[in-house]
Amino acid sequence: MGAVLTPSREAEAQAPKAQAFRNSLRRVFKPRRLLEAGLIIAVILGAQYWQTRGLPEGAAPPLAGILTDGSSARVGADGTANDKPTLVAFWSTWCPVCSAEEDNIVSVAKDHRVISVAMQSGDAATVMKHLKERGIALPVLVDADGRHAENWGVRGVPTHFVVDAAGNIRFRVVGYATTWGLKTRLWWAETFPA
Repeated sequence: MGAVLTPSREAEAQAPKAQAFRNSLRRVFKPRRLLEAGLIIAVILGAQYWQTRGLPEGAAPPLAGILTDGSSARVGADGTANDKPTLVAFWSTWCPVCSAEEDNIVSVAKDHRVISVAMQSGDAATVMKHLKERGIALPVLVDADGRHAENWGVRGVPTHFVVDAAGNIRFRVVGYATTWGLKTRLWWAETFPA
């Protein structure tokens, strides 16, 4: 007949397993690693705050013009409301980060309203040549003199704004933005109106 474990003997048998589990948790969640992770998150959030300082919040500044495909673009505090949120993406032909993320913007434009603004990249013919060379079929608002960028407080590219259906800026992103990050922000602005 086998040995019968009483509750106290069962606890003694489980003790080494429990201790091994606690030790593995301590290795994974060392206080130093938690502190390092917290510092990294703080640096990232601090950098994002620093980059977006001075960018408009609340009601979006007016942005209106004719896109390279001949259609009109309008968003902002001029009383125009849209049925869905809009991504306003400022970029330049001379910006390597903009080139790296252009496929992300094109991907977002397949499912969402996007106003792409070519800031200080030359005239419409120059911008169209650049788009053709890169294989991008996306209408663009040409901001040759930078007045739209100045009106929106854009100091560097790429800079992205998610404007909700009521014309309010909900998110501001400076620097490289992922497709899923932009789509998530647009989804949030649509699902949870301000």
